Amino acid sequence: MIKVGTRLQSQVCETQVIVIASSDSLDDLCAGGVVMIPLDGEKSADAQLDPELAQGAVIGKRYVHDSGAEVLVTRSGAGTLSVGGTPLEQKAAKPLPASD
Repeated sequence: MIKVGTRLQSQVCETQVIVIASSDSLDDLCAGGVVMIPLDGEKSADAQLDPELAQGAVIGKRYVHDSGAEVLVTRSGAGTLSVGGTPLEQKAAKPLPASD
């Protein structure tokens, strides 16, 4: 299981994330259809961006998985964040209380 605070990078685009909440499902965290690696890891030379998973990730946004896993995008890129081929959902902001 990936630890909270771990920084990961995509092998096929510029996307980088930091793990906010971990779960076993993050072992299969992908960006652009290719498994993400630690920042100090060596990128695969033959990795290709999957065109169906190329909608991108937005910097500063949190993405969540049904298992409770959550990542924060620290550098945006072309690859869509996914686990097992299922795209992660962008976490919605909590509504502020009314100030009437």
